[in-house]
Amino acid sequence: MKSLEALLEWGGIKREIACLILSGIALLASMIGLPGLPFDPAWAAIILCGIPIILEAVIGLVTAFDIKADVLVSLALIASVLIGEDFAAGEVAFIMQLGALLEDLTVAKARAGIEKLVRLTPRTARRITPDGEETIPAQQVQVGDLLRVLPGESIPVDGMILSGSTSIDQSVMTGESLPVDKTAGDTVSSGTINRFGAFEMKALRVGEDSAIQRMIRLVQSADAGKAKIVGMADRWATWIVITALTAAALTWLATGEIIRAVTILVVFCPCALVLATPTAIMAAIGNATRHGFLVREGDALERLAGVSHVAFDKTGTLTCGTLQVSHIISFLPHCSQERLFALAAAVELRSEHPLGKAVVASYRQRTSQELSQPQQFQMIPGQGVSAAVEGHQVAAGNEALLTALDVPLSPQACQTAEQWRKEGCTIIYLALGGELAGALALSDTLRPNAAETIAQIHAAGVVPVLLTGDHEEAAVTIGTQVGLAEIHANCLPEDKLLEIQRLQSTGQMVCMIGDGINDAPALKKAHVGIAMGGVGSDIAVDAADIALVSDDIRQLPHLLRLSHRMMGTIRLNLTFSMALNFAAILLAMTGWLNPVVGALVHNAGSVLVILNSAFLLRWQRKTLC
Repeated sequence: MKSLEALLEWGGIKREIACLILSGIALLASMIGLPGLPFDPAWAAIILCGIPIILEAVIGLVTAFDIKADVLVSLALIASVLIGEDFAAGEVAFIMQLGALLEDLTVAKARAGIEKLVRLTPRTARRITPDGEETIPAQQVQVGDLLRVLPGESIPVDGMILSGSTSIDQSVMTGESLPVDKTAGDTVSSGTINRFGAFEMKALRVGEDSAIQRMIRLVQSADAGKAKIVGMADRWATWIVITALTAAALTWLATGEIIRAVTILVVFCPCALVLATPTAIMAAIGNATRHGFLVREGDALERLAGVSHVAFDKTGTLTCGTLQVSHIISFLPHCSQERLFALAAAVELRSEHPLGKAVVASYRQRTSQELSQPQQFQMIPGQGVSAAVEGHQVAAGNEALLTALDVPLSPQACQTAEQWRKEGCTIIYLALGGELAGALALSDTLRPNAAETIAQIHAAGVVPVLLTGDHEEAAVTIGTQVGLAEIHANCLPEDKLLEIQRLQSTGQMVCMIGDGINDAPALKKAHVGIAMGGVGSDIAVDAADIALVSDDIRQLPHLLRLSHRMMGTIRLNLTFSMALNFAAILLAMTGWLNPVVGALVHNAGSVLVILNSAFLLRWQRKTLC
């Protein structure tokens, strides 16, 4: 049996396409009636398209007593051949193989996410021993080992910083757009990136217990738990087979004409039924592609039609995922905001810290003026930077820097900073000549039309939810701005997964929309995962069922409505195909149809199903409300 399965898998979709082309040519030759041929060309279609169907039916019956649509098709093929209706057999085999090809095309997958997560795992570690520093494989690190991490390196295991100050990019685990400053006593996670400053750490969790390995297991378990939808034709196949065989047997007994019984088997072959779902799905996928979506799972739109909740990540999904200077305030009457911004960008010009780079990038986006070159530049780990700019001594950094410089914070400065922090901003203070000059706030920027998108999702009858790794204040600020009522902050990958599981346990179907590696487990676990394909990581895209290539979240309401429209088209197709089959049975029982004409009639139904599905290609709701 395994050898038969291997034979059917040989060549894959390319083999199916080649067989369909050759079978189509053979059926055309049979219709024309080429003279001099020793056999009916329709036999080529029977062999190329019919034999795989018969083998599939045999494998299903023998291995699991699985009665699918191809069981009835096999009976019709064999019966048609036995009574000499070769063209009818070839025609039915061709149509059924066409449906199988369309279905295979819609469910073709590309899974590389887990492999990419494995490649993300740090390979080596710098271990400090009494004899000096040595480089060892990361899996050989033991709990309690002393390690050194240099700028730009991945942190090999979970641990605690013993000495040094740095800034850690934790987006792989939390999705936070802001790097997090760390110093002695702070914990760090494996797989996160050291963006600035060398430090020494003590290993606390290693190997399978490390954060990155736990996330890999989450992705694997979430994927295994996602049920796949079975084709509608196969769901109804048992009753179709029983009905067709009963009708054929009763007709044969009542009339004594076997050709009528065979005609019933031919017209009851679920060709249109098999085509009803994949053709509508492929047309809807084509429509989604035109609106910037790459549908990676064939049944993703079918699942999307049933979702009741849409869970959003914040950073890179509702926001742009890049830091920008959002607020500037000057505390000196003679120093304007524009002047303060120019001084801040100049003093940060040579900084390697992510916040300093964001200040310079924001300045250059807003103006074309050249920055003054800093002199006597000094980086102060864990505090900030200082330099001489245009003859002035300028310092930029956090409160610890101001304390070190004996620069007091005024009540106005404290009040302003507190307000900005509630909005989820990071603060950089500026001192000019030993005096507090002002402050800058950096934050992630909200995507245009994010609030409108959330409102349209509400109008579509779906509940939007925010799941973010950012702290509570930043999450509430963004959630309030876009109109989200349900907000969950400080979410690690495990927390997002648990929240989706909680909703699913109450019978809700959940769609997850995210962009980061930390979203991969939730994207896998959700009934439908949608990744931001532009700014999102490759791992998030591979974990998702659908990728939003353009990152234009305004298209999400269209995708939701398109999935409902697609399901309506599928139901119409199924109703029509079954009604046509029953009507054809009555005509076959009364002798009005022979096998060839019956095959033509019910295959005409297949054509109508395809045409009805094709309307989905250009479908667009005129008014989105």
